[in-house]
Amino acid sequence: MIRSIDEEQIRILLSKKIKSDKVKKEDPNQYANAMAIKKVLVSGATGQTGSIVVHKLRDRTDEFDVISFVRSEAKAKEKLGSLAGMVVGDVTDRASIDRAIAGCDAVVILSSSAPVMKGPPQPGQRPEFEFPAGAYPEDIDYNGHKNLIDAAAAAGVKQIVHVGSMGGTNENHYLNTMGGGNILIWKRRAEQYLIDSGITYTIVRAGGLIDEPGGKREIIVGKDDSFFIPERKMPHKLPRADVAEVVIQALREPNAQNKAFDMVTREEGEAPPTSDFAALFAQTTPGL
Repeated sequence: MIRSIDEEQIRILLSKKIKSDKVKKEDPNQYANAMAIKKVLVSGATGQTGSIVVHKLRDRTDEFDVISFVRSEAKAKEKLGSLAGMVVGDVTDRASIDRAIAGCDAVVILSSSAPVMKGPPQPGQRPEFEFPAGAYPEDIDYNGHKNLIDAAAAAGVKQIVHVGSMGGTNENHYLNTMGGGNILIWKRRAEQYLIDSGITYTIVRAGGLIDEPGGKREIIVGKDDSFFIPERKMPHKLPRADVAEVVIQALREPNAQNKAFDMVTREEGEAPPTSDFAALFAQTTPGL
C-alpha cells in the first residue's frame, strides 16, 4: 500500500514537470514580452482626439498599457467607456500628475485650453470668446504642460509625444486673438521647453481637425507653417483619427524620435493613404 502511494506521488510530480516544461517551450520569452509593453500616460484623454488615442492604445494590449489622465470621471465614462487605467487629476496640479505618471515609459500630451463663446453674437458681428478663470492658455498650454514635462523628467519617462497646432510662427494668427489668450504662442513655448528638457520628444502640429474616418488619406508633413503659403495651395485639414494614428506610430517608430513637424492630409482619393509611417517620419526634422 505504501508503495502504491509512492508511485502515485511520482506520477503526479512527473506530470507537473512535463506541463511546466511545455509552458516554457511554448513561450520562452514570456517575461521579455511583458517587459516590452510600454506604459503610456495620456493627458486630455477625454478630448475629441485624446479619446481616439486612448481607444487605439487599448486595441494594442500587446504593446501598450494606457493610463488616462482626466479631470472628470463622468466624462471619462462617457467618452472612454471603461474606467480601467483612469486617474483623475489636472495638469495644473503637479501632485495629481505625479500620482498618474508613476511607472510610465511615455507621455502623450493632448490637453489644451479651450475658449468659450461669451454669448450669441449680434447680427453682422463676430462672436466673442473668453477663457475660464485659471484655464487660460498660459495656465494650461504652458504652465500645465511644463508640469507634465517636469513630472516626466522626475519619473524617468523616456518619450513625450506633444500634439499642438499649426500657426505658431504667426503671432497675429486669429487663434491668438480668441479671448486674448495667445494660445499658439504658449503652445510653441511649451514645445521649446520640451525640446530643452532633454527627454526624447515628438511634436505633432496638426492642421484643421475634422471628424472623418482615418486611414483614407495621404498624410503630408512639413515645418514652420509652410502649408499656409498661398502659392503652395496646400490643404490645411486632416481627420482626428489620422492624428491619433500618427501619435501611436510615433510611440513605435525610432524615426519619430526628436522630431517636430506640421501635419495635414490630401483629400480622400487624391493619393494612396499613408501606410509606411517609418518613411513618413524619415521626412521630418529635429528642432522647433
